[in-house]
Amino acid sequence: MSGDLLTLRMMLVTASDAAYELWREGAALASLPIELSRIDLVTLQSDRAVFDVIVFGPEIAPGQRDKIVKATVSRPAALIAALAPPGADTLEGVAVIFPIPENAAMVRAICERCIRMRLPKRVLVVDDSRTMRTIVRKILSASRFTLNVSEAEEGVSAIKKLGDRYDVILLDYNMPGFNGFETLTQIKRMAPGTAVIMMTANEDEAIGGRARDAGADAYLKKPFYPADIDAVLDRIYTVDTE
Repeated sequence: MSGDLLTLRMMLVTASDAAYELWREGAALASLPIELSRIDLVTLQSDRAVFDVIVFGPEIAPGQRDKIVKATVSRPAALIAALAPPGADTLEGVAVIFPIPENAAMVRAICERCIRMRLPKRVLVVDDSRTMRTIVRKILSASRFTLNVSEAEEGVSAIKKLGDRYDVILLDYNMPGFNGFETLTQIKRMAPGTAVIMMTANEDEAIGGRARDAGADAYLKKPFYPADIDAVLDRIYTVDTE
């Protein structure tokens, strides 16, 4: 997907002509233009070599998925998704599982979710520990979301950076000067549209409730992992596919 987000390049891997036509119909309704392609399952050839999202139909075996992913070239790596019945287990190599769409509206909803996952988001990590900022940056780099990360060493510095219009702020609870709650209050006053994720190593379980009461969009207890980040961003930025 280009930096100015003109289109989303999506490949649907399916043996069903009817499924492909349904996806073409639903993709045409999305908020961004969708360049929808379909791969030849015999030769593993497509009219496009680079994709933002690859969606595998439920009939595609794991071995075929691996071959197709290796046959594509994507920088950054494509979001790998699969269609499966409700309650399906996690699939190896698949970042997200969508329900099998029954109509164009469901296809559109899946496309919107993919768009939101691939839209680059500006993230500010606020923590007085340089080591922790480095760790969080590394965790964010493994997210399936596209995240452009900046850092601030404490609350006042974070507030001064709000003019840069961040989409997400990961905010440490325990900092010198402005603590996490004081900084959160200022962020919500100055940039109410910015999502704030409070993070802490504190064992006090009440902090999460206090953070949400103060306006935090989510709460993460250290240590956390890329899957935890993805789950939080899913709740903040994705829509239902039902």
